[in-house]
Amino acid sequence: MTTNNRPTEPPGSRPVLAHPHVARLLLGTLVGRLPNGMAPVAILLLVTDQGGSLSLGGSLCALYGLASAVGQPLLGRMVDRRGQTLATSTAVILTSMCLVLLPVIDAAAQPGVAAGLVALAGLSTPPLEASLRALWPHVLPDPERQRAALALDTGTQGLIYVAGPPLVAALVAVTGPGAAMTVTAVLGLIGAVIVLTASPSRNWTPVPVPGSGAFGPLRHRGLLLLFVALTGAGFALGAMNVWAVAMADRYEVGLLSGLIPAALSTGSLVGGLLYGRRTWPGCVTTQLTIAAAAFAAGWLPLMTGSGPIAATAFTALPGLFLTALITSAFLTVNGLAPVGTTTEAYAWLIASIGTGQAAGTALAGALATQPFSCSALPAAGAVTCLAVLVGARRKIALPSAVRRGRHRRVPVHAARP
Repeated sequence: MTTNNRPTEPPGSRPVLAHPHVARLLLGTLVGRLPNGMAPVAILLLVTDQGGSLSLGGSLCALYGLASAVGQPLLGRMVDRRGQTLATSTAVILTSMCLVLLPVIDAAAQPGVAAGLVALAGLSTPPLEASLRALWPHVLPDPERQRAALALDTGTQGLIYVAGPPLVAALVAVTGPGAAMTVTAVLGLIGAVIVLTASPSRNWTPVPVPGSGAFGPLRHRGLLLLFVALTGAGFALGAMNVWAVAMADRYEVGLLSGLIPAALSTGSLVGGLLYGRRTWPGCVTTQLTIAAAAFAAGWLPLMTGSGPIAATAFTALPGLFLTALITSAFLTVNGLAPVGTTTEAYAWLIASIGTGQAAGTALAGALATQPFSCSALPAAGAVTCLAVLVGARRKIALPSAVRRGRHRRVPVHAARP
């Protein structure tokens, strides 16, 4: 990407959604990613409806999430080398076929076949989120517009996990789990078509860089440390989901298992709107560190043993800073990723968060019977994120041209090692 020398447009002078293609790309990505929030619930309900155990259903859900985290960087590399149209269309067709075939088999009687379909569906989850982040510099050349779009994009991602599970529950109640799985696959197809037929996606072309190496963006030590740090943030989110279920069981208020994650998502959406509406002082690295510190501090009130109402309200606090943390991380990736590896680098960041979520869910599940330990896990993950970022501050600092707000692509040898 070349440096944009036009004057920076004030962030509040024109709504980001008023720019051409922005609303369409956001809507298409949200619809296309709804299966991420719907498929795990649909798989669990389908397996139990077929007579399978909750253990089998939970294992298949975990397999889907892990396979998706593994597949994103691989598909991101395909996008960087072959373009968005070929890689994403192939992926969405494959994952949709797997989801449609799941109701056809009996998971309880054929767990191996079911596991194979679920793993393939996860591995081929289309990299819509990473691809969208790669499009923003082309759709919005102004750096402040890019930051605002990233903030809006990140803040609305939580809607996938707020709207997805209730939508599946409603579909299962009306049409059954098989039809719910089919609708999940169709929504993924529709969203991908909306994005892939938009001119920014159709016209996006990869930058050929010979000899990029097998490790791609991972060969940049600063990016590697950034990915490790964001694993801690994902750990906090995964532990929070289990803690919400534990709170629901403890107080015998089933709604808490959904209300607490919804409070975090609401805080994230509000924080995204606030973060994107104005220019904030300091370089991107400083904003990243401050956001991580505020995100970590936001989890501390949850360790006071608050009741259900206070706990739900407190969970919105870290959400307020989650968007700023993730947005600053993506801006850092944009400034440090070696030429020709941007989509893969974005996908690694997304996979890092997803891997952290899986680890947080697993450990919190093991400690669910110990209220204090379970409530302390989100803070522990967030503090780990902050500690890694502080230790890696010099390695993740952006080149001077990017720190001034011009998101010029910098060759890997010019970035800080």
